[in-house]
Amino acid sequence: MSKAPWLTIIGLGEDGPAGLCNASRDALAQAACVMAPARHLSLIPDGAEQIEWPVPFAQGVDLLMARRGQPTVMLASGDPFWFGAGTTVTRHLARDEWRAFPGHSTFSLAAAHLGWPLEATVCLGLHAKPLSRLRPHLAPSQRIIVTLRDGDAVVELGTYLEQTGFGASHCVVMEALGGPRERVTELPAADLSDGVASHPVCVAIEVRGEGRPLPRVSGLADDWFAHDGQITKRPIRAMTLSALAPRPFEHLWDIGGGCGSIAIEWLLACPSLSATTIEPRADRVGRISANAAQLGVDRLRVVHGAAPAALENMTPPDAVFVGGGLSPELIHSLEALPAGTRLVVNAVTLESEALLVQTCNRLGGELMRMEIANVVPIGPKQGWRASFPITQWSHTL
Repeated sequence: MSKAPWLTIIGLGEDGPAGLCNASRDALAQAACVMAPARHLSLIPDGAEQIEWPVPFAQGVDLLMARRGQPTVMLASGDPFWFGAGTTVTRHLARDEWRAFPGHSTFSLAAAHLGWPLEATVCLGLHAKPLSRLRPHLAPSQRIIVTLRDGDAVVELGTYLEQTGFGASHCVVMEALGGPRERVTELPAADLSDGVASHPVCVAIEVRGEGRPLPRVSGLADDWFAHDGQITKRPIRAMTLSALAPRPFEHLWDIGGGCGSIAIEWLLACPSLSATTIEPRADRVGRISANAAQLGVDRLRVVHGAAPAALENMTPPDAVFVGGGLSPELIHSLEALPAGTRLVVNAVTLESEALLVQTCNRLGGELMRMEIANVVPIGPKQGWRASFPITQWSHTL
């Protein structure tokens, strides 16, 4: 007969125990010890031993794990498994150690207040994430609900929306939804700095304005990236991303990152993707990080170093792009990667092209030559100016 789980996770709303289901109320009434942030503890009656969740949050996880095996109730906001604390805790536990009774999420309460369909609304938890996470979603008519850490973050949100050209967005600031302290304020994003909001707070945004939406296809215009000329140009980048063929939950090695455009567009393809870019120049390392932050991706690890030496002890990738630093030693190290790893290498020089031809003859794969020409002025008329041709080798180990 299996033992009862020692940990019960209960999602508590601003209305306190009155808003809980019967199972949650019974678990709370029978609890010998309740661990929660001070705000949650203030909503429940005295009785059981109470432990206030410390700051930073990670210390609370350690404190909770120290009670392993002792019956404990953990209180969290709303639905603990939607941008909540639930997953952070349960990743340390076996499945039979815990049970959970979720409450109404902030997103559900906000959508119910607004009459917005959740399936068509972007929901983001930005308590500890940068506001730039919004950037890929900022387009006119898009509806977004974000949870924020405090009132100061609401002001920062207004500033961010103005800076990106979406200060005309209609915002609804919702505080302490579902409880006696509930307050709802509607105003343009540009006016968010005029009000004071308190935690817990979320903001619903109906995006408006003349800002520049981020396209949803590979091959962003080059001016989305700060660079020193070392960039895989838009048409070549689009074809390279097509060859890399990102799939959910995959990891990319971007070797010779330049300005990071390949790795960043890989990450923009799906929020489950991750990437590591390797760049030998320190100034470019900083530029890659800045570009990633500007475009709202934070799943990029930037390594200052040169391949193949910098690849040692790194988590094996699902796909590899080589945009610079190609050498026989690098090819040899990539051959040792697990079967199924996809390799895409772009070469410009005759020496690099010769190495790719030799490698293709030896390992197989596909070679493709890409030549792009653009119209430029020639005196009072126009003509074609060709860029350096690119030879691309793609292969699955």
